[in-house]
Amino acid sequence: MTTVVKHDTRPLTTAEIAALALSLAHLGAGPQAVTARRGLQHAFEHLELDDDVIATTLTTLTEPLPVEVASRARLMADAITSRLMIRLHYRDASGTVSTRDVEPVTCLVHREYWYLVGVCRMRRAIRAFRFDRIIAVEPTLTPSRPHLADRFLPFQRRKRPRAA
Repeated sequence: MTTVVKHDTRPLTTAEIAALALSLAHLGAGPQAVTARRGLQHAFEHLELDDDVIATTLTTLTEPLPVEVASRARLMADAITSRLMIRLHYRDASGTVSTRDVEPVTCLVHREYWYLVGVCRMRRAIRAFRFDRIIAVEPTLTPSRPHLADRFLPFQRRKRPRAA
């Protein structure tokens, strides 16, 4: 039996990369994760990357997370899948620690960092939380409203209006 593989020449969309990141967060550092990352690296080898930001992002996506970060990432990914709010203990860039109730929408990678994107109930707005700044994640049983990830990807490129 011969297997025929069709090659899609379209580049991955930001939403597709976010979904892959979420899936890899679920896998953590086990043997399936190694195989998935190797497959993803193979897929990326066939992309023509003339953009350093995209190339760095894809490299980050295929590197395993540190064990403690991967553990928190699995809790966040589970909350996204289950549509449940989570409580984050977060240290911002200036070192200030806060506790945030977040309706998680998706996980994504941008450059060398992983992010959780969600609706922060404290700020009443979409926020991106860097994984390495998340101190702890507490699951809750509070339902989260459904959100489409496409609308909440802060790093996706916006189409510029055409000049008239």
